[in-house]
Amino acid sequence: MAEIHTTASITPTKLELVGPWMARQRWYAAKGRQPVLRKLWSWRLDDPAGTVGIETLLVADEGGPETVVYQVPLTYRGAPLEGGQHALVGTMEHSVLGPRWVYDGVHDPVYAAQLLALVLEQTTPQAGSASDTPEPAVAPRRHPSWTTETTLTGSRVLSGEQSNTSVIFDCVDDSGAPRPLICKVFRTLQAGENPDVVVQGALAEAGSLRVPGMVGAVSATWPSVDGEGSDVGHLAFAQEFFPGTEDAWRVALRAIAATEDFSDRARDLGAATAEVHSRLAGVMPTEPVTAEAVATTVAGMRGRYVAAASEVPALAAHEQRIATLFDRAVNASWPALQRIHGDYHLGQVLQVAGRGWVLLDFEGEPLRPLSERTRPDLALRDVAGMLRSFDYAGGSWEQAHPGHSAREWVASAQRAFLEGYAAQSGRDPREDAVLLTAFQLDKALYEVVYEARNRPTWLTIPTTAVVRLLDDARKDLP
Repeated sequence: MAEIHTTASITPTKLELVGPWMARQRWYAAKGRQPVLRKLWSWRLDDPAGTVGIETLLVADEGGPETVVYQVPLTYRGAPLEGGQHALVGTMEHSVLGPRWVYDGVHDPVYAAQLLALVLEQTTPQAGSASDTPEPAVAPRRHPSWTTETTLTGSRVLSGEQSNTSVIFDCVDDSGAPRPLICKVFRTLQAGENPDVVVQGALAEAGSLRVPGMVGAVSATWPSVDGEGSDVGHLAFAQEFFPGTEDAWRVALRAIAATEDFSDRARDLGAATAEVHSRLAGVMPTEPVTAEAVATTVAGMRGRYVAAASEVPALAAHEQRIATLFDRAVNASWPALQRIHGDYHLGQVLQVAGRGWVLLDFEGEPLRPLSERTRPDLALRDVAGMLRSFDYAGGSWEQAHPGHSAREWVASAQRAFLEGYAAQSGRDPREDAVLLTAFQLDKALYEVVYEARNRPTWLTIPTTAVVRLLDDARKDLP
């Protein structure tokens, strides 16, 4: 596609067009601020029909305290995309090609088809702009565990995502049977291997059925923000998709509303969690815990208390008890560190027919630095996250039904989850009672900050949990 010529002019420029549009997107991190963009690099895919330009911009947003790198796939068309008004970035005038309609690429079926072809190593990317950085490049890799041949029949974008964008590919295999896939396009880029790709890929390659089958990934080398070298990281990855399935959050809420016992399903979820932890410890490196790692982890917990107390000053009444619990965590016996899920809750698990519980989204908390999300951690962090998620399911139902309690349901589900985990792993998390309580409290303090800033009407869920955890610790801890 002869979209760009060195002598051609474009009005407005791409960055002038993209900036105001980016500020309105859910995945743009600096809400309420206009981006200040600088182009780092771009790369292209070819439209086999030769009518649509496909370009992905890598831009640095320098308008905030820290520079953030974004990936912005765009398509350029000579006429409007039918049904694509919601994805229109804007229009521009090209001095050679005339008027161009510019779209968010993920919503354009031509981009989607070529993205899948790239993941499957069926097309070759091209550099879209020169750079002084050594060999900027895009590198697709079809995952060795994925051997199914597929034909694309359609695509659509998954709605509701906050930090990334996922494209669902409607595919069929050689027999004509549906084999839908999903490809996550990372909007915010950081140097390093994305744990969603690495951790989930390692599990898939090891034959685990507790994660979707891994199809492939796209990585790249791009100019670093400081202009003195290059960064390497992941741009996208594709995996098996399970249409018509429900995540555990919805399943749990329906069970609460119907006063259904959730123990069997929670017990199975505990066993599935332990199975994934065991597999990860076998296929990825583990580390003995060090005094430095303990100090760093607990310092993070103390920092989250400070942040929570600044949002909810009433928490200061519990400062001494919180400090005492974290002090006890420092002196507890810590298991070995390993790779974990990192952002584990009921919304990250699907109930899949014939497979049971399947875990998703091993990216960790997307707003945390990648260097933190790739560190080995305690498996207890995931356990604590799921225990908090059960409490949140009960608390959210109570919010919608004043005067009614879901406490018995929550306690039963939490107990069964721990029983399932213990039976599968051979070690009951409750044997590490101090650490388990400390990690639950740490998560509740994180939730306090989130709810105070984003959803104040739900704030009582984590603040009540803080007090409950401290009271339980007083009764139960040795």
